[in-house]
Amino acid sequence: MKSEEDSNPIVRPSIFWLLAEGGRAISELGLSIPYRKFFTSKGKGDGHPVLVLPGFMASDLSTKPLRKFINDLGYTAYGWDLGKNTAKTVFLDLLLEKIDSIYEQHGEKVSLIGWSLGGIFARQLAKARPDIIRQVITMGSPFKGIDKANNVAWVYNLISGGKRVRDIDPILFNDIPFPAPVPTTAVYTKGDGIVPWQLCMEEEDDIHQNIQVYGSHLGLGVNLSVLRIIEDRLFYREENWTHFRSKGLIKDLLYAPSL
Repeated sequence: MKSEEDSNPIVRPSIFWLLAEGGRAISELGLSIPYRKFFTSKGKGDGHPVLVLPGFMASDLSTKPLRKFINDLGYTAYGWDLGKNTAKTVFLDLLLEKIDSIYEQHGEKVSLIGWSLGGIFARQLAKARPDIIRQVITMGSPFKGIDKANNVAWVYNLISGGKRVRDIDPILFNDIPFPAPVPTTAVYTKGDGIVPWQLCMEEEDDIHQNIQVYGSHLGLGVNLSVLRIIEDRLFYREENWTHFRSKGLIKDLLYAPSL
């Protein structure tokens, strides 16, 4: 008897979406500029710290526009300051130290935003420090199966000397699919040309929500729909956190029904 996974196998994103990633990301950046300049609630945030984690083989340069947006909203955005994200497990220990330092400096819980692999790190950090994490937002993060078929695994195999992801730290590997015990918003797009979108979704409940947007993987950090989600989510604390809701024409134009 076939399992659900056998009936709906996870497949590598199409070459069409992959080749179109760069152009689509540039378009998403351009479309978000008017919103970032004229329609955001600038300066109305409560100032709490927000740590933004880049994706695989990306650095803080990739999250600079997003961190500026977060600062403009009235929060305090931090980059991860670890250079390129080469998927080293030692990064988790260094980030735990950073989170502890940020919390001590501000005296407030830290929100975590992670792009792709950065979102996987964010969820693991929240599992380790749920007492000081306010919420997690992931963007195109394949936490449901980081060893499944995708269009970036060959790069990891190259820089790791041929080692598979599951061989680096089996205990960590087995824990990744489990949710963090803090409010979590998982953003994904079916137009993802890097990782299968099905792997980027939480099991929804009162504190875990999935939101489907239109766009590319590489454009998620500047995507208009994602920026609106982040602006909305950062307003909430864990005690009053609720699912994101968008209504009317904006909902129809910017958001697709989540599964």
